[in-house]
Amino acid sequence: MPLKVIITGASSGIGEALAIEYSKQGALIGLIARRKEKLQALQKKLLTKALVYEVDVNNIDQCRWAAEDFMALHGIPDIVIANAGISSGTLTENYSDIQTFQSIFNTNMFGVLHTFYPFIKPFKKRGSGQFVGIASIAGIRGLPGAGGYSASKSALINYLESFRIEMATNNIDVTTIAPGYIKSPMTDINNFTMPFLMPVDKAAKAFISAIHKKKKFTIIPWQMGIIAKFMHIMPVSLWDWIGKRMPRKKRID
Repeated sequence: MPLKVIITGASSGIGEALAIEYSKQGALIGLIARRKEKLQALQKKLLTKALVYEVDVNNIDQCRWAAEDFMALHGIPDIVIANAGISSGTLTENYSDIQTFQSIFNTNMFGVLHTFYPFIKPFKKRGSGQFVGIASIAGIRGLPGAGGYSASKSALINYLESFRIEMATNNIDVTTIAPGYIKSPMTDINNFTMPFLMPVDKAAKAFISAIHKKKKFTIIPWQMGIIAKFMHIMPVSLWDWIGKRMPRKKRID
C-alpha cells in the first residue's frame, strides 16, 4: 500500500516541492490549494497518482469536502500536512493593515484547524495518523514590521503543542516544523539578505525526513535552530536593540 499524503498550499513553494518529493517516493497525494490550474500543472509532473482539490483553507466546508472525497476514494491518509500560509509586512498604525492581520491569522492559524478537523475522528478510529503543521522561526520572537505573521506563527506553534498532547493518547503523531528562510515565492518578495537561505527542493527533503522520524518540533535548516535558541533566551533589552536594526518585511498593498 502506498503512503497517502494530504498537502495544503500545494500549488507552489514548499507545498509543491513536498508533493514532488513524496511522488518520487511512490506516495498517493491529495493536492489542496486555491489555484486549480497550478495544481493541475503539478499533477501532470508527478510520478504517482494525485487528486486535485481547489479549496480555500479559510473555508472549513471546502476542507471537509476535500477530506471526505479523498477518503471515499482512497481511504484514510497517513499524513496530513497543513502547509498553506501567507505573509506580509504589517504595521498597526495603518488602518488597511488591520484586515491584513485578520487575513494572515485566518490562513496561518484557522486554516490549519480547518485542514486537520475532518481527519481527527478517522485517525482516532483507526488508532494512527500524523498531522504536520508548518510554522516558522518568526514565531519564536516578534519581528518588527511583521507583527501579523510573527503572531500567527507563534499562535500556531503553541496550538500545535496543545494539539500534540491531546492526540498522543490516541497514538496520533503531531509534528511542528518551523522553517527559517526557504527559497520560495513567499521569500522572493523580501528585499534583504536572508541568512542560510535554503533551496526549496532541499528543504522538502529535510521536512520529509523530520516527518518520517516523527519529530515533535524541529527547525530547518539546523543553523537557524541554533539562532532560534539564542533568540528564545535573549534578554528583552538586547532583542529590542537588535530588532531596531532589523530589515522590515515588505507590505503588500
